[in-house]
Amino acid sequence: MKLLIIEDATGIAKFLQQGLEEESFVVEIASDGKLGLEMALTNAYDLILLDWMLPGMSGIEVCSAYRQRNTTTPIIFLTAKDTLHDTLDGLKAGANDYIKKPFHFEELLERIRVQLRPKTGEHAIFRLENISLNISTHQVFKGDKEILLTQKEFALLEYLLRNKNQVCRRTRILEKVWDIHFNYSTSVIDVFINSLRKKLDGPNNESYIQTVRGIGYIIRE
Repeated sequence: MKLLIIEDATGIAKFLQQGLEEESFVVEIASDGKLGLEMALTNAYDLILLDWMLPGMSGIEVCSAYRQRNTTTPIIFLTAKDTLHDTLDGLKAGANDYIKKPFHFEELLERIRVQLRPKTGEHAIFRLENISLNISTHQVFKGDKEILLTQKEFALLEYLLRNKNQVCRRTRILEKVWDIHFNYSTSVIDVFINSLRKKLDGPNNESYIQTVRGIGYIIRE
């Protein structure tokens, strides 16, 4: 999942980035309103964390302008403004939620998860034979046995399962799982693929993840 933080307080932005990346989110930061709006409109994000008082454009202006082009991506306001009038203004501008500074990171994290829960008709659990991956609980099971994965292993497996029966190119995996958009060695992917295979493959070494030589990987039914 990829998040955008639009926040001019460097300390707060870096703190949030570090905490969210530890929860396996990909995080980008904009330090002013105009840059934040430009990034939001030109990139695909799963959720936006938006400060109210920003240089260039206020959070309200950013939210209103963004909602004219995108009505679905969740926006959570982060602000010291704490009156009922301010809260209503933020929600009317198109925000999905509103959290007042100072806040506990755990509360923000749970609010983010609420906004990112699969909507009606979407899958919260991805399955492949006896393997199941639950996005909501961040757990993977093989039959009745829980398989413990690192955050990157989980993110990689989720991406492969979301694209089941499709070839996932190495460069695309780097972009979606590692947020790398430049020429970079893809050998790091091999390390994580091998680790996933060791944890998931069956007793006869049958592999759920197949290599498409020279291109990438695929998970097939």
